[in-house]
Amino acid sequence: MKNNKLITFCTLLVLTFSFSAFAQLNTPRGSQQATISQRIGVSDVSITYSRPSVNGRKVWGELVPYGMNNLGFGTSIAAPWRAGANENTTITFTHNAKVEGKPIKAGTYGLHFEVKADDTATLILSNDSEAWGSYFYDKSKDALRAEIKTITVPHHELLTFEFNNVAANSATATLAWEKKGFPINVSFDVTDIVLNDFRAKFKGQDGFQRQNWEQAARFSLGNGGDLNEALKWIDGAIAGNFYSQKTFNNLAIKGQILNKLGRTDEYAALMDEASAMANTNQLNTLGYQMMGIKDFNRALKYFKLNVENNPKNANVYDSLGECYKNMGDKKNAIKNFKKSLSLNPPANVKANSEKHLKELGVI
Repeated sequence: MKNNKLITFCTLLVLTFSFSAFAQLNTPRGSQQATISQRIGVSDVSITYSRPSVNGRKVWGELVPYGMNNLGFGTSIAAPWRAGANENTTITFTHNAKVEGKPIKAGTYGLHFEVKADDTATLILSNDSEAWGSYFYDKSKDALRAEIKTITVPHHELLTFEFNNVAANSATATLAWEKKGFPINVSFDVTDIVLNDFRAKFKGQDGFQRQNWEQAARFSLGNGGDLNEALKWIDGAIAGNFYSQKTFNNLAIKGQILNKLGRTDEYAALMDEASAMANTNQLNTLGYQMMGIKDFNRALKYFKLNVENNPKNANVYDSLGECYKNMGDKKNAIKNFKKSLSLNPPANVKANSEKHLKELGVI
């Protein structure tokens, strides 16, 4: 009797060991796993999924049934499609985002679709991202639902996620399989994310670098940030701490902020100070900025200074000619455009001078 029990125990031990060893083997899957990611601004969207093939089957309405279904396994009696094969298809956002215009917090979510027969679908993001497929789908764990319209796409034998229409603040993630596509718009408030990152970093070592304050102010200026906050940042770069230093670049940034705030007189006076530090290209840029705000006297002063400092530079004469033309001084405009052409200018400068001379009726 003892021998029989011993034999039975040993047999079970061997079977258990064999099963455990087999379960740990890493073998290829029929539906290979893939991950695709896209950066939007400074944020990343990543989708991990398994890629079944069509393999001659009818996909929509059969292999992938329409509506919510009892899949015959697990706890869900009304499950959506798992948007792939095997485990949950998951989508990860590194920052708070919007999906189809609806807010979603940073994190990882299970991605599902309720596919419908009328070329629409319901996108479902679930807080349960670790389940197997949709077999354990629980509606109470939904983080987001959005109605989308499906599109017709070229045949995709393998289920594929693609990122299309990538812009500064958004992108479209599209699931494409057979000839149907499921586009999902993802967007981030890039300006808010970047500026919040600046604010956090300024509390540490990064706050002791003048260039960081300049970068933050420049970004805020060009991307719809708070201009008064940007003004404080650029003032910090100019004279806010031990590492601050007045340069042409930070004076130019401050000037543009002042101009955008409508403080035009302060802007123009600051540019006088900046002009004393400017190189040829910077001084030229200042001249055009002054023309942009119709301060032709300052523009003329900057362009003339550039000509005085660079008497053999064709471009400075071309720019001075433009200033005279905008001021209605045809004679001096023609004189300077011709001078520019006499100095064997680069092709772009030559084309600009000739264009203006033609408009002035000279050629």
